[in-house]
Amino acid sequence: MTNKITLDNQICFQISRAHQLFNKFYQEPLSKFNLTYVQYVTLLSLWEKDGVTVNYLSQKLGLSNGTLTPLLKRLEKADWITRKRDKKDERRVLVKLTEHGKKQEKTITSSVQGCLNRLNYDDKTFQQTMNTILDVQDRLEKSANKED
Repeated sequence: MTNKITLDNQICFQISRAHQLFNKFYQEPLSKFNLTYVQYVTLLSLWEKDGVTVNYLSQKLGLSNGTLTPLLKRLEKADWITRKRDKKDERRVLVKLTEHGKKQEKTITSSVQGCLNRLNYDDKTFQQTMNTILDVQDRLEKSANKED
């Protein structure tokens, strides 16, 4: 690429700005449940696959254990999840949804979906956008692996 380096044509800046805007955007539907965006995506991951290890969540969400542990403690204190040592391997901590966490899935996802509908994506544009974002992630992962 030979574009002049300016703030507005930096992919990293535009993604960072979109990230900031999404965090603010998600505050509206999630505030009703006293959830942050990161707590929401953690619950979303557990709604897809419950009873997983902290390490699994760490990899799935791209968060360090140091970031994830206090987040999980807050979710546990608010009765969304439980954390228990694995009886087969005491080094592993299993994370499971509580009944409260399970029951809230449809309400929360409906609230978020209602908010997302305001973006006015048709199915084709949504999929194209997702493909572009996944392409950027893939390129970054490949680039990081070349440095190892």
